[in-house]
Amino acid sequence: MALSAQSIIRRVVDTLQDTTSVRWPIPELVRYLNDGQREVILYRPDASIKNVSKTCVAGPKQALPVDGAKLIDVIRNSAVGSNNSSVRMVPRVVLDSQIPNWYNLSGNISAVHYTYDPRDPKVFFVYPPALATTVIDISYSAYPTDVAEPADGSDYTDVVGSIDLPDIYGNIVMDYVLYRAYTKDSEYAGNAQRAQAHYGAFANALGIEIKGLSGVSPTV
Repeated sequence: MALSAQSIIRRVVDTLQDTTSVRWPIPELVRYLNDGQREVILYRPDASIKNVSKTCVAGPKQALPVDGAKLIDVIRNSAVGSNNSSVRMVPRVVLDSQIPNWYNLSGNISAVHYTYDPRDPKVFFVYPPALATTVIDISYSAYPTDVAEPADGSDYTDVVGSIDLPDIYGNIVMDYVLYRAYTKDSEYAGNAQRAQAHYGAFANALGIEIKGLSGVSPTV
């Protein structure tokens, strides 16, 4: 079962000791939660994987669905009338050098290869070029759906919905919310260190290497 956003916000409120939600309004904490979900995807694209059958547009160039962040894999052909064969990735330079005009070839219902450049993470190319009836099974990293932001003056009990990540990321997202909350009040004694500690916990849980997080602080 998906972890409720309300349960995370409640833990945050308890940790902040702001049960009246005056210093940190609930809508603000929900915005931090949504930011945290996207931050998780930035470092761990595998935290939100979708597997879908994608109907191609005619031609070699294809785009991810609107919620796509990064392509993970093109798996196989799955259109009726296709050969249902696997689709293998090849470096684009190989196709460009061996078949320079491959972008202009006639379309085929079945793809044989695909090329992908991580610097352009929402786009990939198929060879031979696709038909409008070509269907391929792909996996991709999807942007998480935001939790609805409650009205001003809301209590944590007014937060509805669940996080759009596996439950194991609940504590990680909570650490991110606390990092943002304490950063807001970093001028108060100890809060800057608390913010750093929570971001460190967030980062370490994601396997991010943190170097010199507080090394530039004049108080260290």
